[in-house]
Amino acid sequence: MSEQSGVDRRRFLGVCTALGLGQTLLPGVLWGMAAQQQSSQQAKTEGAGVDHEHLAKITPEMIDAAAAIAAVKLTDTQKTQVIEGLREQRDSVLVIRSMKIPNNVAPAFLFDAVPAGMKLATERRPMRISEAPAVEGLVSGDEDALAFATVRELAELVKTRKVSSVALTKMYLERLKKYDPRLHFVITLTEERALQQAAEADKEIAAGRYRGPLHGIPWGAKDLLAVKGYRTTWGAAGFEEQSFDYDSTVVERLDAAGAVLVAKLTMGALAQGDLWFGGRTRNPWNPKQGSSGSSAGSASAVSAGCVGFAIGTETLGSISSPSTRCGVTGLRPTFGLVPRTGAMTLSWTMDKIGAICRAVEDCALVMSAIYGPDGHDRTVKDAAFNWDAEFDWKQLRVGYLKSEFEAPVLEKSASAERKSEVARESYDLKYGQAALEALRGMGVTLRELKLPKGYHYGDITPVLSAEAAAAFDELTLSGRDALLNGQESFDWPNAFRRARFYSAVDYVQAQRARTLAMDAMAKLFDEVDVVVTPSGGAQLSATNLTGHPAVIVPNGLRGEDAPKPEHEGDGDRKNVGGPGTPVSLTFLGGLYSDARLAAFARAYQDATGFHRLHPKLA
Repeated sequence: MSEQSGVDRRRFLGVCTALGLGQTLLPGVLWGMAAQQQSSQQAKTEGAGVDHEHLAKITPEMIDAAAAIAAVKLTDTQKTQVIEGLREQRDSVLVIRSMKIPNNVAPAFLFDAVPAGMKLATERRPMRISEAPAVEGLVSGDEDALAFATVRELAELVKTRKVSSVALTKMYLERLKKYDPRLHFVITLTEERALQQAAEADKEIAAGRYRGPLHGIPWGAKDLLAVKGYRTTWGAAGFEEQSFDYDSTVVERLDAAGAVLVAKLTMGALAQGDLWFGGRTRNPWNPKQGSSGSSAGSASAVSAGCVGFAIGTETLGSISSPSTRCGVTGLRPTFGLVPRTGAMTLSWTMDKIGAICRAVEDCALVMSAIYGPDGHDRTVKDAAFNWDAEFDWKQLRVGYLKSEFEAPVLEKSASAERKSEVARESYDLKYGQAALEALRGMGVTLRELKLPKGYHYGDITPVLSAEAAAAFDELTLSGRDALLNGQESFDWPNAFRRARFYSAVDYVQAQRARTLAMDAMAKLFDEVDVVVTPSGGAQLSATNLTGHPAVIVPNGLRGEDAPKPEHEGDGDRKNVGGPGTPVSLTFLGGLYSDARLAAFARAYQDATGFHRLHPKLA
């Protein structure tokens, strides 16, 4: 090895150490990854073997432009001083970039949602499910009765062998095939795998080896969960044939519980919205509407009675939004409760995997199977999720965000879109107020609360785009982002490009502001155990940033007098709300209080029965 090569190698390792990478991968492997990207035909300059031929010289004018973007001001002397250091910094960036780090490699830092001094409950107790429901009518009625049954009801049927897992699996596979042309919620059917799993489940149950309430129950996976032998497309053009030679942890755990995977369901491209490479996933209540956030196929398929339950993910609303739009129940867990190993990364500090089902207890049964450390996702805590259907929820302290249940203010200069939004919010207000009265009728004393103010939750959320841009760095640099269906200013391609101008200093400052928000939210949950709120608003950003759990439940259907959508075009993204579409309610809880939060939400759900409503599909 030449002396120059030795210098390059040492400098490279120094850069890696400075970035914290030296502790996660063998230094020799790191150097090899970078060296493989260097072409012997290219003219090299000193430094880390970086090709400068196609890079513009850094000038004072560039510094002025960059400084304006960063909202700082430099003197002429300062600009001269900084230029050489910027070239070296750019060299270091290019070296790291040349390594082409895969999406599944996490940064060498971990986000921890737990405030100082908080002690987690770690003792795992046996799960206590509700009493056996009456299920005879589900098998004697029409197919819809069985298709829209809850997991708890399906579990009783399968356990008592009134319905076989194979029969259930065939029914749901046929429904997926029947309704997919209209709702666009399937990317890949896992039919062969499913039928084998179902046959094995029936065999085990007949032999007395019952694994629990998910045994033999067909389910669907958001297509960011790796499943060996099947493609995992992330919903994105350019990734249609991508596959991984392993199963994600969540898939492994549901396999172990005996659940039957019937389909990999649609997701918005790279976890944005409901637009994927095959089109737009639809809302079963109004198929002209999209099904909203990126767990689009999971919510749509559950709503349409095409799976027993589904797995979704949320970074900033992707369980909450489609659950609301499609009239189903979602449990977004505490950050760090469910391992994300084998799932696509969008944001290392915000991604969460949860359940989308027809009933709250269904979500709890799924969570009981998938939570807990797996030895790979280092953010996951050894905290218990102890589902107890008989938990005394009346002992919980409950508050509500008072201002969120008051009429919105319409500014005189409001746009037509804003006017439409306010009209819908004003109409929906009666559903929220009725929910508060229903809770009081259940004997709940509601305390007026305010979301902690002054923490600028929306201004912290650019950390999400910065992390996502890093996760998909090569997509942007290669130009393959042009393949994605969404190319508007609000879509990922532009967001990833914009994030490259978000400085490391500002990212760190936003994370520091996030710490303040976390401390403020911890104080709120020192006062109450449950917070009742509409499913949108500032709480959605706030609680996703602070890692708090949420349960989203159906809360009725809009009447024929509901304001019509601003746009009623087929698949128009502004086709929102309108007569006959669902509304929802959200319950928030303290960190790692997911099980008792679910118990409270279940009590409300059982008292109101809105989860029993389902769309009438032709």
